[in-house]
Amino acid sequence: MSATLRLIREGVGMELRRGAFEIDLDGARVGSIDWHETKEISIEPGHHTLQLRRGRYRSRPHSFDVRDESLISFRCHGAMMWPRWVASALKPDLAISLARE
Repeated sequence: MSATLRLIREGVGMELRRGAFEIDLDGARVGSIDWHETKEISIEPGHHTLQLRRGRYRSRPHSFDVRDESLISFRCHGAMMWPRWVASALKPDLAISLARE
């Protein structure tokens, strides 16, 4: 049996980092997600690590466990306020926000 990983790319306001984010699951690219898009990916039960990337910019990695036939949801968006956008030039893992719902 499999489970579902749902990614929702939406934020409040305007993203300063636009363009598609690459979706990395357990270190392998499994797709991409654009602004105002929702993606559902079938995954195997067990322990996983999720991270989003765009060039040198990325989210912090998020680990999670999933059971058979369950749904795991995350919401993501690019930097939306200029202080965080500027800080991401020095610390690239601040550029993309990724949070479990």
